[in-house]
Amino acid sequence: MVKDRKKLLIKIVFLVSILALASAFFIEYILGHQPCNLCIFERIPYLLAIIIILLNFKFNQFEKFFILLLTIVFLFGTILSLYHLGIEQGFIQESLVCDLKSGSNLLSKEEILIQLQEKNVSCKDVTFKIFGLSLTSYNILTSLLFSISAGKIYFNYDKN
Repeated sequence: MVKDRKKLLIKIVFLVSILALASAFFIEYILGHQPCNLCIFERIPYLLAIIIILLNFKFNQFEKFFILLLTIVFLFGTILSLYHLGIEQGFIQESLVCDLKSGSNLLSKEEILIQLQEKNVSCKDVTFKIFGLSLTSYNILTSLLFSISAGKIYFNYDKN
């Protein structure tokens, strides 16, 4: 039973991760919605999950370790998404992470003109919603679900 859950979880996480990244790139490049820095950082757990799962297929003897890594990766993804939602809702002040230029000083008028022409997206601005919720909200739900599921499988791994 636990073995079937493990395989199902790994397949679902793999497919959802590919779908999440493909959707993010579609929304960005096809629909033209620019992501903020935190939106880009929120893609990292999905990329890491794909890499971890591919490594799991190659090195199956370390499956328990890879499930622990998935748990940690999506736990950090949940925390990052909660932080982003806090900024979107105005509960948390934007930080340097949200500054596209990372607080760099502009010295020339050419650099200032280039920055003014660029579209800077603030972390508190939601540019794309589905059913009234930002993608960050969906990311919280997905990451939390994956971290809980992977954690349960990890802690019950040796039980038969």
